[in-house]
Amino acid sequence: MSVEFDQKIHDTLANASLQLAIYTATGRLKEKRIEVTAENVLPDYQELRTQANALKKHTIDNLDHYLEEFERNVEAYGGKVVYCKDATEVSDFVLDLAKRRGSKLIVKSKSMTTEEVDLNERLEHHGLESVETDLGEYILQLAHEKPYHIVAPALHKTRYDVADLFTKALHVARETVPEKLTLIARGVLREKFLKADIGISGANFLIADSGAVVLVENEGNARLTTSAPKIHVAVAGIEKVIPRARDLAVFLKLLARSATGQLLSVYTSFLAGPRRVGEVDGPEEFYVVLLDNGRTRLLPDRSKRESLYCIRCGACLNTCPVYRKIGGHSFPWVYSGPIGAIITPQFMGISHEPALPFASSLCGACGEVCPVKIDIPKVLLELRGDVKKMEAREGQNRMEKLAFRVFAWVMTHPRIYEMAGRLAASVAPAGDGKWIGSLPAPMSVGPMKAWLSERDLPPSPSKSFREMWRNR
Repeated sequence: MSVEFDQKIHDTLANASLQLAIYTATGRLKEKRIEVTAENVLPDYQELRTQANALKKHTIDNLDHYLEEFERNVEAYGGKVVYCKDATEVSDFVLDLAKRRGSKLIVKSKSMTTEEVDLNERLEHHGLESVETDLGEYILQLAHEKPYHIVAPALHKTRYDVADLFTKALHVARETVPEKLTLIARGVLREKFLKADIGISGANFLIADSGAVVLVENEGNARLTTSAPKIHVAVAGIEKVIPRARDLAVFLKLLARSATGQLLSVYTSFLAGPRRVGEVDGPEEFYVVLLDNGRTRLLPDRSKRESLYCIRCGACLNTCPVYRKIGGHSFPWVYSGPIGAIITPQFMGISHEPALPFASSLCGACGEVCPVKIDIPKVLLELRGDVKKMEAREGQNRMEKLAFRVFAWVMTHPRIYEMAGRLAASVAPAGDGKWIGSLPAPMSVGPMKAWLSERDLPPSPSKSFREMWRNR
């Protein structure tokens, strides 16, 4: 575990108010999901999950075919598809487009994919103003922070935090009533919508047979982002494509329920191409940027490619006991929680943060709530194996490997095992078990000390189990 990863975890655990905020918010989302997926509310919930899994599996297994079909249909409606390998190519495309059109102001709707490629920072570095219009994302942009949660990006901030932030960044009187804070943000953002030349959105789904981009939201800002400016650019991972428009019904029944506990989100928009003749609103130019950024690296690995099924609902974060303790900013990349623990090592490389696949209790709760049935615990175990293979190649943890070899030898020799037990019992003093933490290295190694910093080792029993069994 890197020092930064470890420090962020400890800082979060030590912050009582932050702990309360995380636990309360995720608990509320978790309970709402349970209510709207109950059998008496949605009797075919499990069947829908199975259908969604099958649709995603079929699509990912035939991704090249559906991407080509999507591209043909986007172009048939007057749009253009741009394939980008990584973050640099995305920002280069947007920068070139802005330069050619003389654009200086960009508005953005909520998009984890643009967060993934640091698009705001890259655009601002070249003198463009890029403004988040989702309220939570706007708050974080003013605070210069990354999303804390996939669905609720500012989950960790109280209304008092937001009041202080708005006073400092927007130079307004301090206001703590949530509705009034929303009005302050709305007043600022409405002017941005009216002046922006380019609107950038993400995409919840890309429909291959119609070339449509589907956006699901609750605030209405995405509709303004995609219709008010002259140019609309949708940035999406290549895995967001689904085969047919009729398949969307399955995912819409699952997405809002899993994300926010709603039966359906407030706004669901289907966007296909620029404004047609006779239409009063909509962009004059329409682009879809399809991003790889490590996704194709997963395709050859059939055991892990199911990670690409994710629809970014955040349900696994809300139910995960680890996320609910260490929070979103403890994770090393923009994706947090169980889904972040499996896609970050695969997108960024296993060496990016080798401890990440181990930041899980493997309780299985994430797999149980995933609306597309990603077997997250299984993928985590496979990634742990990859980490160990990497460490073996690099010659790391020699002492640990030696210790396990000795352990395996002792465990397969009963007489030696019994002698070792007697020896340990004879030297271990009675008491609270904290004595082992004071032993000199290598008898008290780092992992043992770390483990015992949160637990007490039970006192040594007077008789072993073997001895008691023989006496009986």
